[in-house]
Amino acid sequence: MRTHLIHLGQALLLVKSFCLASCATFEAPPPEKAVTSNPKVVAIQQGIASFYTDRRTASGERFNGKALTAAHRIWPMGTQVRVTNRNSERSVIVRINDRGPYVRGRIIDLTPAAAEAIGLTWKMGLARVTLERLE
Repeated sequence: MRTHLIHLGQALLLVKSFCLASCATFEAPPPEKAVTSNPKVVAIQQGIASFYTDRRTASGERFNGKALTAAHRIWPMGTQVRVTNRNSERSVIVRINDRGPYVRGRIIDLTPAAAEAIGLTWKMGLARVTLERLE
């Protein structure tokens, strides 16, 4: 009977150590900034937008073509940006999670989902846009 108690105690100790180890290694992702219903515009740029696919992002995130994210040369990672297509007047709010574009004359690269939201298609390739950096 005593040996059963020792084995039971060892088993409980083992289960506790696994539970503690798994809790200790878990890191919650940082919370994303929510865009308020009336965000403050802190910077504006105008230029040409394009879109890109299938590559690593500079932030370390996996590229997700269905996400509303974008690449910008200098604005900080995590910055919320309203992108407005100047021809269609359609706009979308994206989060900067990558660096680029590296083609002269372009100011932002959008994921396919973000490009579609403003009416930018593969056939068009490029769109004249206004960027509003939100805070």
